[in-house]
Amino acid sequence: MKLVQHFIDGRFVESENGKRFVNINPATGGVLGEVAEGGKPEIDRAVAAARRAFGEWGTMPVAKRSAILNRIADLIDQQSEELARLETLDTGKPLSLAKTLDIPRAAYNFRFFADFVKGLGTEAFQMDDVALNYVLRRPVGVAGLISPWNLPLLLLTWKVAPCLAAGNTCVIKPAELTPTTATKLAEICQEAGLPDGVLNVVHGFGPDAAGSALTEHPDVNLISLTGETSTGKAVMRAAATNLKRVAFELGGKNPNIIFADADLDDAVETTVRSSFSNQGEVCLCGSRVYVERPIYDEFLQRMVEKARNLVVGDPFDERTNVGALISEEHLNRVEGFIERAVKEGGRILAGGRRPQHLTRGYYLEPTIIVDVDRRCEIVQQEVFGPVITVQPFYSEDEVIEQANDTHYGLSATIWTTNLKRAHRVAARLEAGIIWINTWFLRDLRTPFGGMKQSGIGREGGVHSFEFFTELTNVCVKL
Repeated sequence: MKLVQHFIDGRFVESENGKRFVNINPATGGVLGEVAEGGKPEIDRAVAAARRAFGEWGTMPVAKRSAILNRIADLIDQQSEELARLETLDTGKPLSLAKTLDIPRAAYNFRFFADFVKGLGTEAFQMDDVALNYVLRRPVGVAGLISPWNLPLLLLTWKVAPCLAAGNTCVIKPAELTPTTATKLAEICQEAGLPDGVLNVVHGFGPDAAGSALTEHPDVNLISLTGETSTGKAVMRAAATNLKRVAFELGGKNPNIIFADADLDDAVETTVRSSFSNQGEVCLCGSRVYVERPIYDEFLQRMVEKARNLVVGDPFDERTNVGALISEEHLNRVEGFIERAVKEGGRILAGGRRPQHLTRGYYLEPTIIVDVDRRCEIVQQEVFGPVITVQPFYSEDEVIEQANDTHYGLSATIWTTNLKRAHRVAARLEAGIIWINTWFLRDLRTPFGGMKQSGIGREGGVHSFEFFTELTNVCVKL
């Protein structure tokens, strides 16, 4: 797409003032095209369109809504090759990852919620022979959906699918760094028969621009955001003006705890994936690795060897394991974390540099840092790149204390063959999702979200519908 436009009320349009910004290919640093830069006028039009469409869509029979969402899923599957290519161009991630994770999961998100909503029920309570209470479940209204740049289509559809399935309409503000697949999704929704105005896309920036206009808009009923913690705080302040409902999935600084009795082959292999998949630009990446002292040296040796053997390069090369980071600004930020970690006493065992064979684009070698104190910035703050710290531990209590010693609480991973220990440690960790002897294994029926400053609310299964619907109790005296 040489020109990425807004999608408002069933039409692709440019901004009223004609403003545009460039879309950069992270793998080359070159320009992919231009993007319409929206602001308050475009948000106002999109919200008005969504409000008009809410009457028809919100009262449409569930089976009919479900059928349209399933058609969207089918079209995503049919156009998966193009969608994967667009996602790789926008993000710099390996094409193989976009093909096997991002696009298939986007289609499945629509199928899952299209089917789930058809079996969604409510409660009834009988007060002896005095009265009967039953509950009505209704859509909330217009949703503002703000999506991130790391898994653009996957995480956008994770919001859009339950939002539409519940009968709401929406205005989407994609990340300005990855605008393309959101626009392609709008095309697909239109082709699937989604009524005009039900889904709208406005491109642009956040503060004092399209993002602020959306979060502050008085006719937007709820905001769902996936992003980093400081953005969540800003959105919460804006949403407070008219008490919008909010759901946030924010940053993570996730501990990966490896006990001495773990299956070491499996633990090393999966930890490499959980550390460096998608260039480490995944909120669920295990960026703090804690290894029990008896196996620390062996684990570290094997981890370093595997990290050095990962192929960093052209995202369209099938041999590539690690692609480009999202932008030059972000690359500089990640490098800053590494430089400061070394100044604080950290030692780099692998990576830490830009690959010498790549003269264009925003690449960084997978990086492993040891000898860091638990209070170091790189242990406490989310880096969001292919950078991990590895630290030894001596006891269960010690590692639990260190794992919880951060203001994040999104996910954690435990590696052990001791079933009692696995359950015991999981119950003490402060995280919204905990994996035992695996990583990134998701059942979409289960609650997903973070504790502490990693988020507010839960998504998945009925938990998504708790956010995207209103409940009314009706009491009938018998």
